[in-house]
Parts: sequence; structure tokens; C-alpha cells
Amino acid sequence: MEDVLAGLLAAAGAALCYGVASVLEAVATRRTAAVEGLDPRLVVRLLKSWPYLLGLCVDALGFVLSLVAVRSLPLFVVQSVVASSLAVTAILGAVFLRMRLLRADRIGLAVVVVGLALVGASATEDRSVDVGRAEEWGVLVAAALLAVLAIPLARLGGGRGATALGAVAGLGYGVTAVASRMLPGNLSPQHIGGEVGPLLASPVTYALVVGGAVAILSYSIALQRGSVTQATAPMVVGETVAPALVGLALLGDQPRPGWGAVAFIGFVLALVGAVSLARHGEVETDLSDTGLRDSDS
Repeated sequence: MEDVLAGLLAAAGAALCYGVASVLEAVATRRTAAVEGLDPRLVVRLLKSWPYLLGLCVDALGFVLSLVAVRSLPLFVVQSVVASSLAVTAILGAVFLRMRLLRADRIGLAVVVVGLALVGASATEDRSVDVGRAEEWGVLVAAALLAVLAIPLARLGGGRGATALGAVAGLGYGVTAVASRMLPGNLSPQHIGGEVGPLLASPVTYALVVGGAVAILSYSIALQRGSVTQATAPMVVGETVAPALVGLALLGDQPRPGWGAVAFIGFVLALVGAVSLARHGEVETDLSDTGLRDSDS
């Protein structure tokens, strides 16, 4: 039970980090010139912005916490908690960036909280199964296919482009979640030094890198193509549902005995609540009110 509690706390910490990072990165994204197609120069431009760099650092901390969580909890639990980062962003936007919380937003926050409570109550310690080389290569192939798919989708403009790339980003983050779960060896701080060789030899390590890169670039471009909701809603669905299904089908994930219905209802509520908060996937405020200006502005 201690491992379950530690995993839930790590997942909640990851959601908090991702929520904070999204505010910082969104400020930078809004101030950066739009690109044509799947242009990696967008990330190069963003790296010149200190809010974006700070956001990436917070994201990195969130990733470490999510890695701790997925190594001890089923993916459907971790991903539903991580999706609540939109609730964190909504609250931060209301408190610090003067974004109004509409009645629908408050309902969405309440639904997320109820859903997470049910998911957390149904959580049990991870009972993962061993995966073979074929499954490891399968995750890498999935990441590579997403990268290829993103190229033509990045040529779509407007709402269609935002939705398509948002979905690609969500699946990319889903790949990183699955890959994190499948990483070989003991990754605790005192043992990770001896696991470098197996990590470098495992296809899922490279799947994690490719999936993360595709997700970051696709979502950044999606935010420039259409509305925040059009980009963020499909991302939340992709990063939550896809890894949950993989965990249940291939990785031995399961809720506490007799808690299957509670876990399902909680997962659906958390997902629906997060999607309802999708408009908070990017801040919408005058940058003069945030204090998050670059030094050269």
C-alpha cells in the first residue's frame, strides 16, 4: 500500500509540474512566429525564450515523477492523474493570469476531482508482465509511424490541423508513458548507474525519445494552427486512453479486485472533466499582465 501511495503522490506531482510548465511554455509559444509544416525550427526559436526553457525544466521534473508513478501503478491510474494537469493550469490561470473560471470550468474541476478520487481509491500496486523484444520494437515502430504521420498532417491549416496534430501529440505522449513503463532494469537512483547498458540496448529507450520529440513539436504547432481547445482536447484523449488500453491489454494492469466498475467510472469522469478544461491548455491573457516577458522584448 505504501508503494501505491508513493505512486499516487508522484503522479500528482507530475500533474502539478505539467500544469505549471504548460503556462510557461504557452506564453513563449504565443510570442513566437508561426511555421509552415512540421518545422523543427519552431523549437529552436522557442529555446531562445526563458519562459519556455523554464517550462522544459519543470516538464523534466514532471517526467521523472511520472516515471516513478508508472513503475508502481497501472497506466490507467497514472494517465488519468496526469490529465488533471489541465485543472492545475486552469487554477493557475485564474489566480495569477486573471483568466476567468466559467461555470463550466468549475463543474469540470469538480468532475476531475471526483474522477481522480475514484481512480485513486481503485488503484492497486502494479502487477506488470514481462514483455518480449517484439513488444519493445513495436513501441519504437509506433513512435516512428507517428513521426511519419505528423509530416502530412502538419500541412493542414486551421482547426483541422490543430485537431490532427493535437491527436498526434497525445499519442506521442502516450508512447512515452508506455515506453517508460517498459524500460528495463531497476531505475532507482542507487541502481540506475548499472542499467545504462541495458537502457541503451533497449528499443523502448529510443521510442521514448522519438515519442516525446514528436509530441512536443506537434503540440507546439497545433497551438498555432487553431484554437486551444481544438489542439488540447484530442491530445488529452490520446495521452490518456491509448496507454490505458495498452496497459490493460498487454502490461497486466488491473484495478483492485472488485473495483473494476469504480475504476472505469473514475477514469471516464477524470477524462471528461479534463477535456472540458481543454481551453486552459494555453493561457489567454495579455503578456503585459503576466510578467513573463523575455529580456529582449
